[in-house]
Amino acid sequence: MDRARVDALAHDLATAGYVGGGVSARVGADASDALARMVATPARRALGDASDPLATLVRLLWLGDAVPVEAAAAALPTVGVAGAESLGIVERRGDDVAPLLTIRPYAFRDALGSGEWWIASDLDELSGVHPLRPDHVLGVGGAARTLAAILPPVRAGSALDLGSGCGIVSLHLARLADRVVATDLSERALAMTRLTCALNGVDRVETRQGDLWDPVAGERFDLVASNPPFVITPRAEGVPAYEYRDGGRTGDALMQEVVEALGAHLAPGGAARLLGNWESLAGAAGLDRVRGWLDAGGVDGWVLERESLDVVRYAELWLRDGGTRPGDDDHAPLLTTWLDDFAARGVRSIGLGWVAAQARDGALAPRIRVEHVGHAIGLEHAGAHLQASIEVQERLAALDDDALRDLHLVAQADVTELRHLRPGATGPTVIELTQGGSLGRTTQVDTAVAALVGACDGELSVGAILDAIASLLDVDATALSSEALPAVRELWIRGYLAEADPEDDAG
Repeated sequence: MDRARVDALAHDLATAGYVGGGVSARVGADASDALARMVATPARRALGDASDPLATLVRLLWLGDAVPVEAAAAALPTVGVAGAESLGIVERRGDDVAPLLTIRPYAFRDALGSGEWWIASDLDELSGVHPLRPDHVLGVGGAARTLAAILPPVRAGSALDLGSGCGIVSLHLARLADRVVATDLSERALAMTRLTCALNGVDRVETRQGDLWDPVAGERFDLVASNPPFVITPRAEGVPAYEYRDGGRTGDALMQEVVEALGAHLAPGGAARLLGNWESLAGAAGLDRVRGWLDAGGVDGWVLERESLDVVRYAELWLRDGGTRPGDDDHAPLLTTWLDDFAARGVRSIGLGWVAAQARDGALAPRIRVEHVGHAIGLEHAGAHLQASIEVQERLAALDDDALRDLHLVAQADVTELRHLRPGATGPTVIELTQGGSLGRTTQVDTAVAALVGACDGELSVGAILDAIASLLDVDATALSSEALPAVRELWIRGYLAEADPEDDAG
């Protein structure tokens, strides 16, 4: 890759105002929203016959349209059409210049602030490409945004992007780590990663080609992130396979392979954040199977299953993702092959979710938490919450009930209480605590725990509050404490409560 030409291309993109805000202002909010939904017609209509540099770049690099040579030359005055050709971005077709890939602006906000990058990826359905090529390199999708959002907001010396694709997660890791290694089985994906990083002036990402952990054998990292090709696709003749999503293993074996190797690749104190799928088999729930993978890998972890699909819906989802829709000639045969594969292996359902893992501290008992969290979650604070919750779990592992009673806790400012009463009732039948941040949970509690949360302002210890509540309710204080403390632990893990600042308590 000619870095000087990449820098020249970046200069031309910036000079033309080819950034998210500029494009949105040019085509209008409705057309911009449509682009996010992979609908191009409103943007084409808004651009009309305009041939200025910004309009040309939107057509060429976002919509995937060929443009006249003269317009392309005017939009790329520094790198030139020949320079863009040498980078593999466009090609001449008679009197036109046609794109070979897309470069789209991507705005982000994370714990370190906000910014915008250009992301290189393959031409897709928005560009009229259907079906996708087997070695298609996906752009910024929901999975990549989710993985970026759940990264821990902590500094790391070294980071690994396992399965880098277009390189978006590598860019996010480069904001957190001094050194990033990006791996992928696809050399085409690594080329996109290199172009993406170079366009944005990020130099500390090293790319390595190979299958899963092979390129980093014997190495350990402070932070590992991976959106691996976890889609469970039948290994049968005639079933299309896409490098960006299909790992070439039977069932969820690839996900198992990734998770079980974490312990060998995390440095002491290291963390990993993964997306994945896992199967529930007859007699073996998916979450329990992932728990076993983490334990076999010798790491602590927290598995959050965000969705569980029956086998028919799962197959339909990924058939549609690959461009095969109901009514197409090959839809019914392919769907039958998927369902036959699941039936042969006794698959009942497939879970989709997140895995947050930590290098295991041998001085502490293993900690593995699995749960289904299926409600809608705002991702803005997800990474910080996951990290804080993992730290709380580690803290609680060292606290017995007497030590917990001695702590001073505070209720988070985003927590609200909702009481449900039957008409005419004197007391609530259901009490719910709801979060505005963290993972946006709603948790049902009893009267005593609700009262405790309401009284947690850092002034009194947990034990003192529970004793006062026991007195008010005229119940045995020891029994109430035994019943309430497990709920206190869970509410602290979930982010409803936090430990009071000792300085505030002293003041």
